[in-house]
Amino acid sequence: MNEQNQPASVRVFIALAPPDHAKEELARALRPAYDTHPHMRWNRIEDWHITLAFLGELPAETVPLLRPPLAGLAADHQPFRLALRGSGNFDDRVLWSGIDGDLDELHMLAADVRTAVRGCGVAFEDRPLRPHLTLARARRGDRSSAGEIAEGFAGFTGCRWPAERLHLVGSNVGRSRGPIHYRDIEAWALGATGTALDLERTNQGRPTGSTRPGGR
Repeated sequence: MNEQNQPASVRVFIALAPPDHAKEELARALRPAYDTHPHMRWNRIEDWHITLAFLGELPAETVPLLRPPLAGLAADHQPFRLALRGSGNFDDRVLWSGIDGDLDELHMLAADVRTAVRGCGVAFEDRPLRPHLTLARARRGDRSSAGEIAEGFAGFTGCRWPAERLHLVGSNVGRSRGPIHYRDIEAWALGATGTALDLERTNQGRPTGSTRPGGR
């Protein structure tokens, strides 16, 4: 991607991502719902994430300012263990899976992330953290599907896994009518220095994986 084609702004958030085996475990539990509720707008499995801070639309030149403080705080936090557990819905339309495990560490990381963002002069809506994975959205007028699916796997408890990497993520929301795609701008290993993985430069924002729900 050359500089002339780069957008003037980018929608940005900071997140953790479950490892593939944890996502695949949840996808197996969801598989019946993919078939019984095909009209849900299912998120791609590779895009599942736990948002720590949603920054919204930022000028492209602002994004590099976030890198040094995020790298520093990632190095200051040790990996901790999380698990996917249970389900629910927001406003009868947004289906989610809950998060269990070392929640105190998760909240401390999120608080430090938000402090770092504010320190860069970036204004954002500082909503209370409600750790979850957004899995799907019901279409307008459908007030029952999300609740039906959530009830079906409310007892789900996944294996524990280490949260090991902090992700700075950009999305194409609002730029096309197609599916939402996310890309890592950069990611940092928790508890380590000099381990940034700059996927924006190496992949140039290429989408990866299937666009079908659950990577099917």
